Amino acid sequence: MTYDPASANPLAGNPLETRSDMQRALLDLFDPLLPYFSEGNARVRLDAAAAHFDRAAADLEGFARPLWGLAPFAAGGGNFAHWDRYAEGIANGTDPGHPEYWGQVNGRDQRMVELAALGFALVLAPEKLWEPLNGRERDNLVSYLLHARQFDYADNNWKFFRVFVDIALDRLGIEHDRSLTKAYLTELDGFYIGGGWYRDGNVRRVDHYIAFAMHFYGLIYARLVEDDHAKRYRERAVAFAQDFRHWFAEDGATLPFGRSLTYRFACAGFWAALAFADLEALPWGEIKGLCLRHLRWWADKPIADRDGVLSIGYGYPNLLMSENYNSAGSPYWAFKAFLPLAVSENHPFWTSSEVPLPRLAEPVVLRHPGMVMIPVKGDVVALSSGQENRQMRFGSEKYAKFAYSARYAFSVESDERAFAGGAFDSMLAFSDDGVHYRVREANKEVRLAHNVLFSKWSPWPDVVVETWLVPASPWHVRVHRIATPRPLETAEGGFAIPRRDFEADALTAAEGTAHAIGAEDFSGIRDLGSTVPREGRIQKAPPNTNLIAAKTLVPQLRAKIPSGETILACAVLAARNTSAVAEDWSNPPAMPDMAVLDALRAEGLTVSAMQAPGSAP
Repeated sequence: MTYDPASANPLAGNPLETRSDMQRALLDLFDPLLPYFSEGNARVRLDAAAAHFDRAAADLEGFARPLWGLAPFAAGGGNFAHWDRYAEGIANGTDPGHPEYWGQVNGRDQRMVELAALGFALVLAPEKLWEPLNGRERDNLVSYLLHARQFDYADNNWKFFRVFVDIALDRLGIEHDRSLTKAYLTELDGFYIGGGWYRDGNVRRVDHYIAFAMHFYGLIYARLVEDDHAKRYRERAVAFAQDFRHWFAEDGATLPFGRSLTYRFACAGFWAALAFADLEALPWGEIKGLCLRHLRWWADKPIADRDGVLSIGYGYPNLLMSENYNSAGSPYWAFKAFLPLAVSENHPFWTSSEVPLPRLAEPVVLRHPGMVMIPVKGDVVALSSGQENRQMRFGSEKYAKFAYSARYAFSVESDERAFAGGAFDSMLAFSDDGVHYRVREANKEVRLAHNVLFSKWSPWPDVVVETWLVPASPWHVRVHRIATPRPLETAEGGFAIPRRDFEADALTAAEGTAHAIGAEDFSGIRDLGSTVPREGRIQKAPPNTNLIAAKTLVPQLRAKIPSGETILACAVLAARNTSAVAEDWSNPPAMPDMAVLDALRAEGLTVSAMQAPGSAP
């Protein structure tokens, strides 16, 4: 029998419907880590690949991140057989004289991140991690925490990490400078932009960090501390839930967007944190459904190595899409989804029946992230204004594509010198030499008018592109007005769908049109009257570029444009419907009137996330 990589997924076969199912899932996910604990239990080393931080910090990451799920499990009465390993590991990891010492924090350091999990666990399960320590071991732990907190933490969600250490110190009766805590809570409030949305620091982007970091930590704080900050965190979470639910599809998939997607089902962390904080931001049946459906979506994906250890990647093992701060232990932030294990089986999160997502009839406008969510037969598609992340690998692919799909995810490019072979799904790529290429990386202007997004961007300083994105469910329309002083080659892609072996897919490409029909999916792109002819192509994308499917097909339109002004317009459609060619595909939307689009631009509002940080949304 041929090996099925998905069979190594510890969630495989788990119905993930009840509290006991989730408890089993937690233990099944943790158990594969046991062989990789060090002799002194302070480190968990899972492979030889590196992150930008040192090996000791990476080993601490592997040790600490499971605590995000194990601590709630203990608080809810769960029986975990290996707390002695964690108590010993903490004692040895904080002992400067022990060979497994984690190393001293001497500035902004990955250890600061992992100490937040330790602080959280010390609050929820002190009888497992604090009480077993002797006097010297407790002194070492306290000294380690106090030393780390004196350094400046990164100007983003990291500020919560010191807050969590401080909550633990409070609970343990350890004196510390509480003014530092207050300062960071005030600074975290400065990232709030309205409507439940934050920025993750002084940046022009919002992503899953708003849910599984800013709100996640805020809701834990709101459960553990009662003050004005806790009240605001609760109010903001209620507002955020009204928008964030639209990032999830009917089958539980979420919108792959932004960085750190290797954390996988941490994307359910917000819904999990609502249960932990006892905050009914939506009806409990909806919250439960959003959380558990998301976990179930992962259960049949090949997301683990052969031994059951979670891999770096998204839908399958994939180092290409990772960030430089991803170590082999990084994926275990996924354990944030297990916060509901802290609440009793009588909590309404568990006693309520799951409620399915209401089906969208019309596009939903999310002004703060600059998205228009459009209903597409079970999928969720976000038209995106484009955000900025030039600091991280594949920032353009992760933040600046025109559209993102829960079903089709997005692709990262594997060769910056392969214009002819690029995937370019949901992107418009330009080349001036047929080899190198440029895509949207940042915007000079971003506006939202009704449900139409406008952006102005420049692939080179002397080339200006104005882009409009118009919902026409199940389609969307893209119009680009390009001003260039020299001729350029262009390539524009639709959505990537899985590609089968043996050339079993049906591929059709001609002037102005291209579509592919796979085992379950249809994807196509049609020209709508560009001022230059465009040739259709089905691109067999380089392997391991898409986040969900390892091999994909991308319908594209390619053209050479002259110097001067060019209009490129197209309509894009993708759906889990192999009959779409006889249905929606034959009824494309019309080319919008340019005068109408110009008027919409003039009356549009600036997208909140793209406002200059610190200005009013």
